[in-house]
Amino acid sequence: MGMMTTISIKSIYMLLLVGYVAAQDCVFDLVAKYGAKPDTEISQIYEALLTAWKEACAAPTPSTIVIPKGTFLLNQVSIEGPCKAPITLRLEAILKAPADLAQLKPDLEWVCFRNIDQFTMTGGGTFDGQGKAAWANNDCKATGKCNKLPNNLSLNFLTNTVIQEITSLDSKLFHVNVLGCKNISFVRFTITAPGDSLNTDGIHIGRSTGVKIMESDIKTGDDCVSIGDGSQQVTIEKVTCGPGHGIAVGSLGKYPKEEPVVGIFVRNCTITGTDNGVRVKTWPASEPGEASDIHFEDIIMNNVSNPILIDQEYCPSGQCTKQIPSKVKISKVSFKNIRGTSGTQLAVKIVCSQGIPCDCVEVADIDLTYSGKEGPATSLCANVKPTFIGKINPPACAAPAQPA
Repeated sequence: MGMMTTISIKSIYMLLLVGYVAAQDCVFDLVAKYGAKPDTEISQIYEALLTAWKEACAAPTPSTIVIPKGTFLLNQVSIEGPCKAPITLRLEAILKAPADLAQLKPDLEWVCFRNIDQFTMTGGGTFDGQGKAAWANNDCKATGKCNKLPNNLSLNFLTNTVIQEITSLDSKLFHVNVLGCKNISFVRFTITAPGDSLNTDGIHIGRSTGVKIMESDIKTGDDCVSIGDGSQQVTIEKVTCGPGHGIAVGSLGKYPKEEPVVGIFVRNCTITGTDNGVRVKTWPASEPGEASDIHFEDIIMNNVSNPILIDQEYCPSGQCTKQIPSKVKISKVSFKNIRGTSGTQLAVKIVCSQGIPCDCVEVADIDLTYSGKEGPATSLCANVKPTFIGKINPPACAAPAQPA
């Protein structure tokens, strides 16, 4: 009996030891295991990263890929699933994109993750897009045409994903593009670029469901967060935004067969020094579309131009036919407990489509002040009959709409 007990204990020990070794084998360190060398001019880790991903993706148990501290130059890369088990990418390093546009293929993003379930990226590292040279060559307003430049991060068709404590720096175009994802969260995510970095949306969301952006700081040259067609159940909470163009639903209606936007919740955010605050924007003479169940609540504005805005005559390049109304239907929108200072006298602008007026717009507990020489803050409404609740400053719809 004693011998059987000893054998059983030894068997259990061996099983635990095998399990421990297997667990250790599921850590893939790009420096220790694959020989990537940081802090040199030729610190390419492209092959090491793809090899580590291939092995981790094939592992039957959860795996962690580690990119240790250091600076690495990384070419355009696509990292793809599906994989057999959850994967964590622990990025502690600074990854730098090629600064020279001639080294980039225009049809590829910089770093793309695609078709992965149960993916986590953390570690405090940085994706540095080195975008300064690109911004000067991508002035869409001046030329009427946007060059195809790579985003820092493209997250395509990911499910059950967490991006936590990662930084995106100086992207050439969008910092993050989220497409076709389900249940993806950004937590303590940082985006940093100067206010004059052109077309550098912070996080753009399209055709995705269950997106959360929490406790994050976004400074960039375009929308801090832009929500495109097909986005549903998006929560943005405890985000600081500015510089940039604010937090936006849209623009919508530019392309045929756009999918409805439903269930957008922006709460407890602080917006500072931006060109816009919280807004919904659609193109005039648009394709049909729908945006509903959109709520902005508990927002602090610090010297923000156009703090509250519904604009169904959105026409940034001046190449639109404003006389033809937008065909995007906007309904069930609320602006609640929004306070602070406006950088423009017109603090509240709700201009809906003459062809399809907005329905069920609620404005509650607004206190926005303006200290410019033109006088106190004003508001303007068109093609909408909002419901007003509580204190409303500036006075509700105090100015008549101007003809297009």
